[in-house]
Amino acid sequence: MHPDLSPHLHTEECNLLINELKACHEENKFRKFLGVCNDLDKKLTDCLRKERQANRQANYEKSKRRQQLLKETLEKEKLE
Repeated sequence: MHPDLSPHLHTEECNLLINELKACHEENKFRKFLGVCNDLDKKLTDCLRKERQANRQANYEKSKRRQQLLKETLEKEKLE
């Protein structure tokens, strides 16, 4: 099961894979159940995993900056 595959949520690379997988499913209405599109699905899963890891790292760095700013603000207030 994949997350929401709306185009505005993903990178261009993943959007290409999403479109290819959707096209494969449309062209192979019954053979998709036999694994015809599994290679594309695996590539898409890997791409989505990379996106998720990059987003997680960016959010972590953002939270660290926020924590540092809060810490500096609290220290300034103590000095005053």
